[in-house]
Amino acid sequence: MTRQEKAEAIENLKEALAGVKTLYLADTAGLNAAQTSALRRACFKENIKLQVVKNTLLAKAMEASNQNFGELTSILKGNTSLLFSDTGNAPAKVIQNFRKKSNKPILKGAFIEEAIYIGDDQIDALVAIKSKEELIGEIITLLQSPAKNVVSALQSGGGKLSGILKTLSERAS
Repeated sequence: MTRQEKAEAIENLKEALAGVKTLYLADTAGLNAAQTSALRRACFKENIKLQVVKNTLLAKAMEASNQNFGELTSILKGNTSLLFSDTGNAPAKVIQNFRKKSNKPILKGAFIEEAIYIGDDQIDALVAIKSKEELIGEIITLLQSPAKNVVSALQSGGGKLSGILKTLSERAS
């Protein structure tokens, strides 16, 4: 690679990292062509962008970016693949499902909403992170539950209430 090509690659990476909310770094070394293709298909289905990068170029792009990637630059050794996603737990789920058939990819680290996770032992914690849509769904369910209880109590008690009022009005006559 010439200096010009390296500068362009760093600039492209810097632009990709500029607005990223979810970024996973994984080691995909040792995957054969068929496995790599299967991993790419799995990522594509989940709307995850997979990109293999050179560590030195990625480190320079991370340092030049406006994001604080903290310790992620220290884990840039060996083969590194970037997984970009809009959903915090989607890449972790893809990695976990893919590892049912293979021992790769290995999670090096993740950057999710400014939180940094280092190491493959974090995969279960990352899978458990709920997406924005899942959280909104849970909140709506929690908010609807008391309202449903009140409505059902009023509907079931409505007949009783009218009966009591009728009885009281007949006694008064």
